[in-house]
Amino acid sequence: MASSSDFETSSNNIPYQGLDCHDENVLKKHVEFFDRNKDGVVYPWETFQGFRAIGCNIFLSTFASIFINVALSGKTRPGKCPSLCFPIVVKNIQKAKHGSDSGVYDSEGRFVPSKFEEIFCKHAHTNPNALTSAELKEMRKANREPKDYGGWLLSFAEWTILYTLCKDKNGLLQKDTVRGVYDGSLFEQMAEKKASAGKKKHAVTSE
Repeated sequence: MASSSDFETSSNNIPYQGLDCHDENVLKKHVEFFDRNKDGVVYPWETFQGFRAIGCNIFLSTFASIFINVALSGKTRPGKCPSLCFPIVVKNIQKAKHGSDSGVYDSEGRFVPSKFEEIFCKHAHTNPNALTSAELKEMRKANREPKDYGGWLLSFAEWTILYTLCKDKNGLLQKDTVRGVYDGSLFEQMAEKKASAGKKKHAVTSE
């Protein structure tokens, strides 16, 4: 399973310059990785395939595909009639933005640099460029809105999955890793690394 140390860059000590709040719906870029056939809709089996592609086991991939699509489908689909296939419409993903979050995405799905930096300024007590499990818990608790139980659950699931997948050998979730999640680049990097490792393993066994 990949760790955040595989994706670190030399930019840990400078403010994030890659995106700003004038970008169009960066949240959409975050989700597009899971649109495996690029038709603008993410079905549960595509979410499953996406999680497998980044190195998740079958259990976590199955759980994520059900949890994410059931939670987000109705908010992104036009009309009120539910679909048992639970598709997520990528272009409407900002409508699924839940409460009790970090605020790094605004209501239009745009990236807000000041909110991103605030995560680490307020909660990165051990290391200024990384978060421990306890610090993530502190952050989630600080962001809770009263009686927003759905938002609490979604926030818990999102950050727990990210931490489980991407913590480094010291149990830290690095700042650059979190950046990559917000702009969508981390998923592509993880998938490429997993595919490359698979090719090397195949080459060795074929010799």
